Amino acid sequence: MSSAAEQEAVRDGVGLSPAPERPRPVVWPGAPTPLGARCRVGPDGVAGTNFALWAGGAEAVELCLFDTDGAGRETERRLPLTELTHEIWHGFVPGVAAGQRYGFRVHGRWDPWTGARWNPAKLLLDPYARAVDGDFTLPPEVYGHVRDWPQQHVADTVRDDRDSAPFVPKGVVVQDDDDWSDDRRPKTPWPDSVIYELHVKGFTRLHPGIPEELRGTYAGLAHPAAVDHLVRLGVTAVELLPVHQFAHEDHLLRRDLRNYWGYNSIGYFAPHAGYSSSGTTGQQVGEFKRMVRALHAAGIEVILDVVYNHTAEAGELGPTLSLKGIDNRGYYRLQSDARRYADYTGCGNTLHVVQPQVLRLITDSLRYWVTEMGVDGFRFDLAAALARSMHDVDMLSPFLAVIAQDPVLRRVKLIAEPWDVGNGGYQVGAFPPLWTEWNDRYRDAVRDFWRGALPDVRDLGYRLSGSSDLYAWGGRRPYASVNFITAHDGFTLRDLVTYERKHNEANGEGNRDGTNDNRAWNCGAEGETDDPEIGALRLRQLRNLLTTLLLSTGVPMLVAGDEMGRTQGGNNNAYCQDNETSWLDWSLPEDPGRRELLALTRRLLALRHTHPVLRRRAFFSGRPQGADGLRDLAWFTPDGQEMTEQDWYAPAATLGLYLSGRDIPGRDARGAQITDDSFLAILHAGPRPLAYRLPGPPWAESYELVLDTSLEDQSQAPGTVHRGGETVTVGARSVLLLRVGG
Repeated sequence: MSSAAEQEAVRDGVGLSPAPERPRPVVWPGAPTPLGARCRVGPDGVAGTNFALWAGGAEAVELCLFDTDGAGRETERRLPLTELTHEIWHGFVPGVAAGQRYGFRVHGRWDPWTGARWNPAKLLLDPYARAVDGDFTLPPEVYGHVRDWPQQHVADTVRDDRDSAPFVPKGVVVQDDDDWSDDRRPKTPWPDSVIYELHVKGFTRLHPGIPEELRGTYAGLAHPAAVDHLVRLGVTAVELLPVHQFAHEDHLLRRDLRNYWGYNSIGYFAPHAGYSSSGTTGQQVGEFKRMVRALHAAGIEVILDVVYNHTAEAGELGPTLSLKGIDNRGYYRLQSDARRYADYTGCGNTLHVVQPQVLRLITDSLRYWVTEMGVDGFRFDLAAALARSMHDVDMLSPFLAVIAQDPVLRRVKLIAEPWDVGNGGYQVGAFPPLWTEWNDRYRDAVRDFWRGALPDVRDLGYRLSGSSDLYAWGGRRPYASVNFITAHDGFTLRDLVTYERKHNEANGEGNRDGTNDNRAWNCGAEGETDDPEIGALRLRQLRNLLTTLLLSTGVPMLVAGDEMGRTQGGNNNAYCQDNETSWLDWSLPEDPGRRELLALTRRLLALRHTHPVLRRRAFFSGRPQGADGLRDLAWFTPDGQEMTEQDWYAPAATLGLYLSGRDIPGRDARGAQITDDSFLAILHAGPRPLAYRLPGPPWAESYELVLDTSLEDQSQAPGTVHRGGETVTVGARSVLLLRVGG
């Protein structure tokens, strides 16, 4: 605890070092909107900055301005905000310009038993700060309570009066100077979208074509070498792991680790400063915008993975960094025992989205990233937590209702991770129109099929054809399903065929973290091996998985590096591995097998782009469409006959699906009927080659082989023609794709 003299110095506004004698800035009334810090021209043409902070229930708010003197010491000036409008404390400070670092001290009752945790000794980050300078290191001084109190069960009730200002980052005033008039958004329709999930730092950190000083940054991702890979691959959007300013958890810092993924947000308007090559006093904002422009110019959309369900302040034993000290009861869901937090996220706290000010914070943030930062959509982490009303998940919740009517947000891409960790939190298929969803049932069915664990092919049939059982309601379309086999959370694609068990020892949690439900098959040996047969089988399984994903109806999502066989050494929860474990190894294509895998991925994406039958805007009907009685989607057994109801329930390791290009619903931009080639895809997960009779007339007179995953080099596949009714050999554990002719 600090001495009485130190506490008196804090109250007098001395801060770290005595500020040099200068006239105290006059705080004019200013305006309660917009929230945050905005450079403005005030009365009589005087330039300055308007500050506004919602702090419901607070007794007083001080604006704290930080400067550095000639000796490099940080000085603090405290300016009371005396204007209060609808619980918003505000003031205009003449002469304050872009680059000014600032924070708030909020006064009020310390009464944790009722959820009140105001503590003016703690400098608080503005929730609306658009740039953040400094690192969160989490020493004891940044906790509102005495973190190291001997009786830990009551530690959160003992207030810590030490000043946290020397130990926490500050917000930065940012100039509004960009109208985006030169930017052209790709506006890729959902059916044509291919998402590529990547980490800003991990994607570029080891790229040999990017200058060293730009690797791991927004500028690195904007570099032509990075953009060229995305364009040549054929993806239409990057989904960036969290780029909101985030903090590292105390338990990681104690183990000398860091939160690499970034799912620990603390600044919903600020691009994470650690990914900036140009500076952290506002420069990161411009660098992020230039990255977005570069990707847009290449035809690639930018989707942000956003974490509005919880913050880095954790539970009652967590630090006091921002919202907890502004109005703990107003921002967080509390239990009936208001000392404790309702935790639907597994991270210690849950934002109380039913509260108007929390809903405003989230929607203001979303609109800011669209209108001022140029992004094209969002993937919402643990979206079910945002859809909870008072307790239960409610698809008529305020959050979903506000998004649906917002003229900005309803026009961008919205992706839900449709679950949380609370009761009733699993909501796959339940989100309303406008929303797409991560479809984990697709992931599980495809993994199980290729490892030989599906009892029959019923579930696989639904997943390959767009998951109509989940999404064919309320006007939803096949593109409501974001199909994925891997994501940042879990095994990489290569590890999925190399390991059956997680190997997370490097995380320092005794290998207890991460899921045990991997649905993986190691092909006969756990981990890397020199056995050539196992190596060949693993590469074939990679080709099978990628081919299945990119031929399926819905929106495919790839994970950066899977197209080249990236490994994490069996770590299925590499959230704290900011090192070569997680960074993309750009030397992988030097291996012939990995090079061919990359070539196959590019070829599949080009095929998908060329053929609208693979990008359907409406579900298949499965009914005869023309005078010849052919269906728009048909399923075949290995004897060339259409599957019966009994066939769907019988054990099987093979599935053939016929996609008709003659019967594609909808019209093109000029009103013409859309037609395409028809295709037959044969997926065979059995361990031995299979004799397969190709369906004859009227389905097809002939078939041209497009690709065969039993071949490492796909250039050997195209051109082979087979007659309808002919029997072909499908290699063990492989996919054949054939174009229908005649």
